[in-house]
Amino acid sequence: MDQAQGQGGQSPRCIALVGPYLSGKTTLLEAILARTGAITRQGTANDKNTVGDASQEARDHGMSVELNVAETEFLGDTYTFIDCPGSIEFQYDASAALTACDAAIVVCEPDDKKVPALQLIIKQLEDRGIPHFLFLNKIDKAEGKVRDIIPTLQPASAKPLVLRQIPIWENDIATGFVDLALERAFVYREHQPSEVIEIPSGVSTRESEARYSMLEQLADYDDELLEQLLEDVEPPKDKIFDDLSKDLKEGQICPVLLGSAENGNGILRLLKAIRHEAPGIAQTVERLGISDTASCAQVLKTFHTTHGGKLSLARVLTGTFEDSTSVYCGDKDERISGLFTLIGQEPKKRGKAGPGDTVALGRVESIHTGDTLTLEKGASVSIEMPAIPQAVYGLAIAAKERKDEVKMAAAITKIVEEDPSVSLAHNQDLGEMVLWGQGEMHLRIALERLKNKYSIEAETHPRQVPYKETIRKSVEVRGRHKKQSGGHGQFGDVVVDIKPMPRGGGFDFSDTITGGVVPKQYIPSVETGVRDYLSRGPLGFHVVDVAVCLTDGSYHSVDSNDMAFKTAGQIAMREGMPQCSPVLLEPVMAVEIAVPSDATAKVNQIISGRRGQILGFDARPGWNGWDLVQAHMPESEMQNLIIELRSATAGVGTYSAKFDHLNELTGKIADQVLASHSAQAA
Repeated sequence: MDQAQGQGGQSPRCIALVGPYLSGKTTLLEAILARTGAITRQGTANDKNTVGDASQEARDHGMSVELNVAETEFLGDTYTFIDCPGSIEFQYDASAALTACDAAIVVCEPDDKKVPALQLIIKQLEDRGIPHFLFLNKIDKAEGKVRDIIPTLQPASAKPLVLRQIPIWENDIATGFVDLALERAFVYREHQPSEVIEIPSGVSTRESEARYSMLEQLADYDDELLEQLLEDVEPPKDKIFDDLSKDLKEGQICPVLLGSAENGNGILRLLKAIRHEAPGIAQTVERLGISDTASCAQVLKTFHTTHGGKLSLARVLTGTFEDSTSVYCGDKDERISGLFTLIGQEPKKRGKAGPGDTVALGRVESIHTGDTLTLEKGASVSIEMPAIPQAVYGLAIAAKERKDEVKMAAAITKIVEEDPSVSLAHNQDLGEMVLWGQGEMHLRIALERLKNKYSIEAETHPRQVPYKETIRKSVEVRGRHKKQSGGHGQFGDVVVDIKPMPRGGGFDFSDTITGGVVPKQYIPSVETGVRDYLSRGPLGFHVVDVAVCLTDGSYHSVDSNDMAFKTAGQIAMREGMPQCSPVLLEPVMAVEIAVPSDATAKVNQIISGRRGQILGFDARPGWNGWDLVQAHMPESEMQNLIIELRSATAGVGTYSAKFDHLNELTGKIADQVLASHSAQAA
């Protein structure tokens, strides 16, 4: 039998589980694995015994902090489920993995407070054309009627949320559901398949209304169905299912199913909907614009395992990949060292992988997340990947033990390879390494992983702000260096004009030397001495926006040399700069903050409280109910901006920032900066 075909006759499918933080994605994965027989008992997050979230960091914090992958079989077909983190801080993991998935299940609670977080998830799927269901989880804990909940969730989706099921209530408890397409009722059995029952008499009217509403939504995309409804002709069930499948694959609708992952309710119907309605690898290849003439696989995630080395999770799109074969990506050439199936963090060796299979490739060292691999050298296959989001939170980092410095750099390189939305920057001017990420928890997990996985403890502190200094007035000063210690001495003598330049003018050096009072060959040495001084001015910071003109000087025919004139230039600057009214400059950033509209007023207060200047705000293009706020804000006020911003926006607000200009800083704040800098330098 072809490796790509299961007994059910369909190619293996890859389905992402996405949704807001704490919506129950990992529990749903566990329920699916239990229902399909991949595991014998359904674990729970509280007991910390789930297949997903098996890392120490995930279990310590009770949340997903990276992808969880598990393969299983259902009715003879193979499925790989990728459970994606829900927190916005870890969402690049999901973004990269979604690229080659066939469809997504958006897991959501019946809670209108989660609409902004839900919108973040669904908007990405819509923008990338990825078909998706919505699984309304925790239906057993719903406080309102589903027919009221759906309209409150609809603003999160640009496509109609089409209710596929309605709950059966007994004493305000959801005891089962009616499938509107099948016109069949089911009663829940905990951790067992639901039992078919007659549609209760008290539910039949509501079922008829809900079913007609579903058909009306489908008729918006099917003229034949519309005619049947207008003529009161009952459409065949096969046609209804065909429409549901077609509209899902074309991205016209988002079907909504109900259940409780914790109790294993609604899992079988969800699996059957995926099996019959979700697209397969052929449609995914078409969506990605891949020619089937080349063999290609997309790398969705990189793992560095403790014992197995590097594993690259990849979806085979076309062709067949086998152990020990060579793969190519641009000018990179690697040989596969083992193919594996993953269930949680456990790799299991397997045979060749064909179209649709999701496998881990062993030890393809130069291959990274987002790479497209081919079996044909020189083949040009490229799949567009989502951009890595700009970092919004940074901490200066150093190894606690000096002996660990080299090891720490290598370990962080692996952490960054696993999660490219973490980055490490070396600020040479300030002499510090800064670890950047998507928020406080994001960096906390990276640091915990550094300790737990690589046995390296790091110390962190707030990163330094790159303050500068400049001058307000001009001065003419002489710098004279004379040294005699037997034999040839050193002699250099210069007169320089030091003047302020307009903001952003940088540095300018010139000379008006005539008559050879400073020989031409020594003038560059004077400039070198001046530049060396500017790295640390009278206030202790890098000096900018200064012009220096060499106007006069003298030399000695024997004792003058390059070093003497370089030193004379430094002396002139050291004596002249304090007389030029030095002033501190702070970097000011141009900031664009994206927030739900109902939080815009709070965000304006946050900006004002951080010495920011609000420039204006507009509706966020393509985002229903969101605003973009533009502002200028001192960089020193942005150290923990993202923490306050997320707190004010139920965890969904974010921003981008870039340097805009330097601004004079005086008064009490400037005194505090100078005092702190002096204390650190002491």
